[in-house]
Amino acid sequence: MEEGIIPGGVIAYLRCLEELDKLKDLTSEEETGVDIVRKALQEPLNRILINAGLEPGEILQKVKAEKDDYGFNAKTEQYEHLLDSGVIDPVKVARLALEYAASVAGLFITTECVIVKKQKDKEKMLAPAGEMI
Repeated sequence: MEEGIIPGGVIAYLRCLEELDKLKDLTSEEETGVDIVRKALQEPLNRILINAGLEPGEILQKVKAEKDDYGFNAKTEQYEHLLDSGVIDPVKVARLALEYAASVAGLFITTECVIVKKQKDKEKMLAPAGEMI
């Protein structure tokens, strides 16, 4: 892999939350931005768990309380050391996903207006694997 690997299951994003907590002396606008980033870093795991038919609340809290590569394997529904289990993400993919998300967020902020199509029935929304959520 070009830039290496990190624990999968988007655990690396959750480990970034600890760094956000270290930020001090923020303005109210900066604090709002940090809160947005904090929520955005948690959302990929929420989505994985929902797509697996699981309730994310308790699982997310337990994974956030752990350290290093210890996380939740949605395939086996077990808490484990993800690197040892072969659950990995390429660093480049994780990095670019964050960069692109930040870029799009910046566009939304500077545009000051976004038009979206409202989904009629969220219950009929398809998960990426083709399963109903």
